[in-house]
Amino acid sequence: MGEFILVTGGARSGKSSFAEETVKSFGERILYIATAIPFDEEMKLRVEKHKARRPSNWDTLEKYKEFDTQMESHLTGKSGVLLDCITVMITNIMMEMNVKWDEIRKEDIKNVENCVYREVEKLMELIKRTSVEFVLVTNEVGMGIVPEYPISRLFRDIAGRVNQMLAKNAREVYLCVSGISVKIK
Repeated sequence: MGEFILVTGGARSGKSSFAEETVKSFGERILYIATAIPFDEEMKLRVEKHKARRPSNWDTLEKYKEFDTQMESHLTGKSGVLLDCITVMITNIMMEMNVKWDEIRKEDIKNVENCVYREVEKLMELIKRTSVEFVLVTNEVGMGIVPEYPISRLFRDIAGRVNQMLAKNAREVYLCVSGISVKIK
């Protein structure tokens, strides 16, 4: 079966709240996949706010890669899965790579892209293998100015391509702007 809904939008656009409401309609047994690593106080506060909004009966799994291993057991008996968020997942994968971002070479760029794409493909394969419906949250990052630094440009480009790949394969796609969701597919 393996279908998913993609929810995109800018920062503080309401996409996570919309995704949470959407996945609630799937039933009571929800798995929330949190991709954030709370490495500083600001990120810890964000994580706390997200946790406070979620129903207490939802299960949480902190994971941002390797969706091809040990995931099926977490899906057993679930009526839906919410993964928040793809762009944080991309950031985590990029940050764990040993790259000199200010002096990045073509080979490094290809390696970083391939690593991210492999992890996204693992996620999509997991979704295809299960009957549990997923909601994926991502950020729309390509609507602003061209970033000054190489790492920021690479992140924007990878996130844009990943979002295109996900949108193409999603059953539905929603864009959130100022707390308003609009179905675009």
